[in-house]
Amino acid sequence: MTTFLSGIQSSGYLHLGNYFGAIRQHINATSEAGDHFYFIADYHSLTTSRNPDELREFVRETAITYLALGLDPEKCSLFRQTDVPEVHEIAWLLSCVTGMGLLERAHSYKDKVANGVKPNVGLFTYPILMAADILAYDSDIVPVGKDQIQHVEMAQDMAGYFNNTFGKYAPEGYAFCRPEYRMAATKRFQKVPGVDGQKMSKSYGNSIWIFESGKKLKKAIGRVPTDSRSPEDPKDPEELVLFDFLALFLGEEELEDWKSRVRIGGEGAPGYGHLKMRVVEAMEEYFAPARKRREELLDNPDEVERILQAGAKKARARAQVVRDRAMRACGLK
Repeated sequence: MTTFLSGIQSSGYLHLGNYFGAIRQHINATSEAGDHFYFIADYHSLTTSRNPDELREFVRETAITYLALGLDPEKCSLFRQTDVPEVHEIAWLLSCVTGMGLLERAHSYKDKVANGVKPNVGLFTYPILMAADILAYDSDIVPVGKDQIQHVEMAQDMAGYFNNTFGKYAPEGYAFCRPEYRMAATKRFQKVPGVDGQKMSKSYGNSIWIFESGKKLKKAIGRVPTDSRSPEDPKDPEELVLFDFLALFLGEEELEDWKSRVRIGGEGAPGYGHLKMRVVEAMEEYFAPARKRREELLDNPDEVERILQAGAKKARARAQVVRDRAMRACGLK
């Protein structure tokens, strides 16, 4: 049976990039036959988080966000990374066969340092813990955003290093299964822009919270960059960041209508203000049901905790089997 596995950091309120790049994939994948594991990466969050109360809040908020957006706990295991300590044991095993060069090539590490994030050992060894998260459940498919592909490839490498070193000593002939990544099939969901036109990221301060609404949402969309051209001037929609946002929420027919009117220009063509207002309206409408569900979950924290505990129980049972197999292979059991 196919095993699906993915996770998301709890380092802040989840934004549109998180939703269209990852969460939406995770929820849709649960319609496929197989075992599904989705975890909240609270250990990973410690690479940047320095406020314990805030971190606890973000962990809870991440769980509620998944459930509000439609993740069905009857079809998958939703759990906290910290509730499966076996991943740290597996991470140590992987670290003993992984070369420094692989970690030094990590895009995420280099990108964060280049953007002013103070480096620490946890940030540097992040890919090893992520590989352990992936390999701990014999994952076959890992639905991820484009920026996480390298981490899955690094997990493949680490599984290979360990198997090549110790697999011959395992009765099964291997210690870890090789995972494969899966990206969103629709190209427009693969890279979500921030309000500055660059990739959306909490680290860059350009993100929009999934459940943002009202004046705050209007203010956020108001920051999306435009130029000084008038509505009558013909424009190429592919060059306008606002159309990247509209493509997230509108159907093909309406999206093409907006593009055509902007491309032709002339009297009656929409201005940037019209486009921004349509983004706001579309986002408000798209997330309205989830926003209501979120309020219900906020009032029922015990149910959220029950779901996380149940998910962790299933995840630990799987991780213990994988950990024991790897430990036997290298001589620790």
